[in-house]
Amino acid sequence: MMDATNPEAGTLERPAIWTREYARLRANFFSDRRRTRQVLMLGGVGLVVAIGLFTWLMGGRFVGTDDSYIRAAKLLVTTDVSGIVKEVDVKQGQVVKAGDVLVRIDPEQFQIALENAKSHLAQTLLDIDSMKADYQRMLHDLDAWRSQVDLDQRNFNRDAELVRHGNTSKQTYDQSRLTLEGDQRKLDSLQQQAASQLLKLGGDANIPSTDHPQYRAAKAMVDEAQRQLDHTIVRAPFDGVVTEVDGIQPGTLLISALSSFSTTSAVGLVSTKDIWVESQLKETDLTHVRVGDKAEVRVDTYPNHIWHGTVDAVDPSTGSAFSVLPAENASGNWVKVVQRVGVRVKIDIKPGDPQLRAGMSAVVRIDTRHRTWFRMLFGADR
Repeated sequence: MMDATNPEAGTLERPAIWTREYARLRANFFSDRRRTRQVLMLGGVGLVVAIGLFTWLMGGRFVGTDDSYIRAAKLLVTTDVSGIVKEVDVKQGQVVKAGDVLVRIDPEQFQIALENAKSHLAQTLLDIDSMKADYQRMLHDLDAWRSQVDLDQRNFNRDAELVRHGNTSKQTYDQSRLTLEGDQRKLDSLQQQAASQLLKLGGDANIPSTDHPQYRAAKAMVDEAQRQLDHTIVRAPFDGVVTEVDGIQPGTLLISALSSFSTTSAVGLVSTKDIWVESQLKETDLTHVRVGDKAEVRVDTYPNHIWHGTVDAVDPSTGSAFSVLPAENASGNWVKVVQRVGVRVKIDIKPGDPQLRAGMSAVVRIDTRHRTWFRMLFGADR
């Protein structure tokens, strides 16, 4: 008990009390070390199990691979006519729009061919009009010869009556008969000629000249010559970036038949809009991948940028299905290998995104929207 005459005595006793209380609590806490170790061990194991179970139940949503590459629509742009290159209007790496001029071929020979075809068309039109006029003339000749045959028939009938009564000579009768037969044969010949001429007019004497087969054939020649002339100007079929330009220079003989085998007859064009990612996913990762799933794309060139896209298609076969040397699974040394299936991811390109180039390496992460716990409870994947 604190002494009232000595106030410093209580002050000296307080630290001693606190020290004894701390020592007592410490002794109680560490009195049973075995129990403490058991609690810590069981708690640690339980925590690990809980984390593992949570990861497993929430897992299975994302699948991905780094076996992915940027692909783009590309084309060796050429033309189906051959000629001397007159101008090259683009340069390597130039961005062009659909319809922009890439190359011009010397059009002189094609202009000459077009003028020749137009001249032939005009001559054909005149020939058709001439055939129609000839047919009308033949019809008039037929009318005239029919009148002549009718006259010959009347003369022959009159002479036949006279010779039967002895009022004319046999010679006059024979002459009338021969004249009638000759004029009839000529009338038959004119009818055949008129029928043949009508066939040339397609069976219709009033057929429009522009509907006549000969006119259509000549018009087709004009259209073909015009088409070839138009194709001397090579245009970009879609938006893209030009490449392989150095293979074509003014003065180069461009041969259309070689465009599929040599870049010296074509200009390369890589699309800037039709771009996708071609990924090779393991077959074990495709369980819940469906067309339309959302995906994230990272490109090695731009590690801090993420592109978003959707699964556009899943190949119907693995890459080995079309290999030149397929696996001989019937052999005794067969080893099972996880196959890969191509998955096409269409990228949603937004203004301001870095430029993607065909062939770049990429990493794809697909959101399958699948949950393990959801399947366990409802028996469904989604």
